[in-house]
Amino acid sequence: MRDYADMQFELSKGAVDFIDDAALESLLTGGEPEPAQVRDVLAKSLAKTPLTVAETALLVRTTNPDLLEEMFAAARRLKREVYGNRIVLFAPLYIGNDCTNDCLYCAFRRSNLAAVRRSLNQEEIRDQVAALERQGHKRLILVFGEHPRYHAEFIAECVRTVYSVKVDPGEIRRVNINAAPQNVDGYRTIKAARIGTFQVFQETYHHATYAQMHPPYTRKGNYLYRLDALSRAQEAGIDDVGIGALFGLYDWRFEVLGLVSHALHLQERYGVGPHTISFPRVRPALGVRLPDRWRVSDAEFKRLVAILRLAVPYTGLILTAREPPELRRELLGFGVSQIDAGTRIELGGYTECGDAQVLDREQFELGDIRPLDEVLRQLVTDGYIPSFCTACYRVGRTGEHFMEFAIPGFIKRFCTPNALLTAAEYLRDYASPATRAAGERLIADELARFEEGPLKDELMARLRKIQESAERDLYF
Repeated sequence: MRDYADMQFELSKGAVDFIDDAALESLLTGGEPEPAQVRDVLAKSLAKTPLTVAETALLVRTTNPDLLEEMFAAARRLKREVYGNRIVLFAPLYIGNDCTNDCLYCAFRRSNLAAVRRSLNQEEIRDQVAALERQGHKRLILVFGEHPRYHAEFIAECVRTVYSVKVDPGEIRRVNINAAPQNVDGYRTIKAARIGTFQVFQETYHHATYAQMHPPYTRKGNYLYRLDALSRAQEAGIDDVGIGALFGLYDWRFEVLGLVSHALHLQERYGVGPHTISFPRVRPALGVRLPDRWRVSDAEFKRLVAILRLAVPYTGLILTAREPPELRRELLGFGVSQIDAGTRIELGGYTECGDAQVLDREQFELGDIRPLDEVLRQLVTDGYIPSFCTACYRVGRTGEHFMEFAIPGFIKRFCTPNALLTAAEYLRDYASPATRAAGERLIADELARFEEGPLKDELMARLRKIQESAERDLYF
């Protein structure tokens, strides 16, 4: 590893640390808000207007059971109005777990000698992608450790490899990235490979906790360099970015305000907020021992998910397989719009691991390793449309353009039909008989609710093509 003093930390133009710990902490004091204040904030959110950090803090401070129920009801309503009843599905693919960082919460930290280290080569990546395509996946996120071998050109090569794999009738149509922060040139190299979203999680927005969790002699120990990561991505032309915090490192209420601060900073500076927000909780991991002081309970987790949905109405919320199935099922109604399914996070896990998790080969323990077909069957049984849609990304409805479509509510004109088309593909090509039957009933119910007219006529025509022929990848 290069000596820390020699590391180059390129920042964006006008980079600024926009997280004021004292100011955020002060917003968390003052006790229970007045009901009228809370209801005014809920009304603003239901008008599909992003909340300020101070307004979000009022929701965070709310503990009144009746007001919490109103908050949950507002989050459910907002989810239906902005996203309908669709849930986007994806799978993570870990490419390599070599890492120069030493994050105290991560099994892949460099000082953990018990972790099995591995980096997939291009042929191994092809094998993993082929296995995922045989399950029916169309959307992947590639996950990399922070190490010199995972440079921008290597990441771009991995993306091109993924797109090249076609297991008839399977293909990956969108590749997202979760990797170390890049400089502007690095982001440009990766963008040229046709990625979707680039994710960088701050992990914790609290400065003292960040310093405690990320030793100063590592690249990740530079708080501002990481906080500024997605600003550099925007400067490189990547307008589809994802932010996140790891809940359980510090006070969950502070982290919610940090995420909202980050979303507003991107919106104000670049005209578009984050495409997604992730909110994973700390999970058991090989060699990791963290105090329970900041552990987030299920009840608190439900609150923070609802608050994030209300605070940033047009940002996708990602709920991962860290959480157990029943909790994931419950939280779908609170504003979640994306989940992973059929997930394995061991290196090579989609071809080399059976039903049991292999803890020394994964970053943390998962709570939900159900197969994709089982997850999808539960979704359709519960009335959700499973979506593998990639249309917005492929026709340029991203970044500011995505917001132009999303803010007036027009997105449902595209997303519901496209979700139905991709669901029909899965049912025709991959589903078990039980899932196919449940999914076909759902599609019939959805079509019955469609307004008569040219859109419905064209949608039904495309659904017939999928059912009766080999024609695929039809979208609006």
